[in-house]
Amino acid sequence: MSIEIKITKKRISYKKAMLYLNKRVDEVKNCKNRELLWILEHPTTYTAGVSYNTKEILDKNIEIIQTNRGGKITLHNPGQIIIYFVINLNNRKKDIRAFINVIEKSIIEFLKDFKIKANKDRKNIGIWVNSKKIAAIGIRVSRWVAYHGCSINISNNLNDYLKIIPCGLSNKKITSILKEKKIKPKEYKAKLAKIFFKNINDF
Repeated sequence: MSIEIKITKKRISYKKAMLYLNKRVDEVKNCKNRELLWILEHPTTYTAGVSYNTKEILDKNIEIIQTNRGGKITLHNPGQIIIYFVINLNNRKKDIRAFINVIEKSIIEFLKDFKIKANKDRKNIGIWVNSKKIAAIGIRVSRWVAYHGCSINISNNLNDYLKIIPCGLSNKKITSILKEKKIKPKEYKAKLAKIFFKNINDF
């Protein structure tokens, strides 16, 4: 099994990224291309998963892009890192919960490098630091090909979250590496790719 690692330095629009991602999903399903691990950033974008509710949109002036991923409404903005993947579970374990565990483990391992103690929550998917959400996860599985991915707040503007109820959790707060440690990490994408690549290959 061979996973292509793609690191995009320039911000790419959500819609453009989805065109690329969905094309790769079809190719992987039909055994015409390799699996994918893609690390990038988006400009400020609000997206809605399949279980969102319009009541979660607090600012009715923002544009919401509807997606086919799991989850509710979330934010992508500069300073937040996105990890998209297209992984063929037919060639691995056909266990979606176990695959989510791999994603959670990878994020926690990455945050540990910044001396941030993070944890997962069985009731609320994502990664948390002292009851504040620092990473979101939303996946979809079709014919046992898992795709979409996760996001980690590095140094993004957290005020952008005030326009929505992120992930449907009105009583939860959002945080970032910058807010937790007062540092703005640089040159971390290759390290993040290495962590995900190893843990997915071990799955």
